[in-house]
Amino acid sequence: HTNKKKLNVKRKNRRSILYHIPENLEERGKKTNKNLKLLQVPPIDEQLEVSTAVFQILKSMGSLCSFLASFSLLIMVLSLAHGQPLVPALFLFGDSVVDAGNNNNIKTIIKANFPPYGRDFSNHKPTGRFCNGKLASDFTAENLGFTSYPPAYLSKEAAGKNLLIGANFASAGSGYYDSTAKLYHTISLNQQLENYKEYQNKVVGIAGKANLTSIISGAIYLVSAGSSDFVQNYYINPLLYKVYTANQFSDILIQSYAKFIQNLYVLGARKIGVTTLPPLGCLPAAITIFGADSNECLAKFNKDAVSFNNKLNATSQNLQKQLSGLTLVIFDIYQPLYNLVTKPAENGFFEARKACCGTGLVETSILCNSESIGTCANASEYVFWDSVHPSEAANKVLADDLLSSGISLIF
Repeated sequence: HTNKKKLNVKRKNRRSILYHIPENLEERGKKTNKNLKLLQVPPIDEQLEVSTAVFQILKSMGSLCSFLASFSLLIMVLSLAHGQPLVPALFLFGDSVVDAGNNNNIKTIIKANFPPYGRDFSNHKPTGRFCNGKLASDFTAENLGFTSYPPAYLSKEAAGKNLLIGANFASAGSGYYDSTAKLYHTISLNQQLENYKEYQNKVVGIAGKANLTSIISGAIYLVSAGSSDFVQNYYINPLLYKVYTANQFSDILIQSYAKFIQNLYVLGARKIGVTTLPPLGCLPAAITIFGADSNECLAKFNKDAVSFNNKLNATSQNLQKQLSGLTLVIFDIYQPLYNLVTKPAENGFFEARKACCGTGLVETSILCNSESIGTCANASEYVFWDSVHPSEAANKVLADDLLSSGISLIF
């Protein structure tokens, strides 16, 4: 109990930091006033007070990059208080990491619209999110200043003016490889693009073509895919792993990724953020199923993830050079999640090998339900909610760690 109390105190302290600009950065702050006016944020010299405590934090960072990261956090806080999102809209594509409920409305077994999913969400009800509460993308929307989340496109909430802040097209069980979605009867990335085209036509009818152009050109697009392609398809499918090496399969995925980004660009996207693969070998389900009674992360799976991520970075750099006006940012979720898994106590968590739901070893989707025996009482102590997906507490840490990486998508 004493250890748990210490962990809770540490998490509380970690989340209670206030961001301010110290006096010796005043001149630098004044130079940003023109940019702040464009964002409809009051000038720094009218809005900020000096914080000695945070000055010490910034001083210890010791670099302009660290200053800019902290400064971006400050601007986001000011924007939220001022009631103005930093971007006009947010669009999401991909798999269960960002699916906010689209699978609720299709015929598939890959669902999360039943308890105990959603038990720690704002309404304490399942929404279709594969989490006990908020996804990392939900925290991202909040950090950008949105007071509500982009609606799942297939939900009844995706109508009228609700569509003007963006939409979520993601579908759990999908991936860069179209056959992954076909295997689980979910919405492929290609179909998600078709839904996005339909969305554009709807917005023209709601707000006019000029407003649509403004929305899509200034919006941020988040893409999260690839994990299902490996964990829920390649590693268990002899039609794939007997034909392709993991390296060859990742090449196929990268080709699909590049084509997807190009198509999204043609449809007007100019600010795109893409997540890397997580440490696949550290997912509780992967260790249980493929680990041969080991409790350690699977080195081979992690190696496959790192290899894919390296290709993702290289391909993205080439795409940004080829596509004029495109800002393409890769969000590294591998290292932050790996840190949580390998050093849970240092990051304020109690358990990282097992998930909260059920035994914590294999339960996900329909296997994680109200009858699952052993579900934990406090999911915030766990890195994983189910055997594949992070808990809300872990998602918060991941979202905060990724925040500074996306500065170029905002300014």
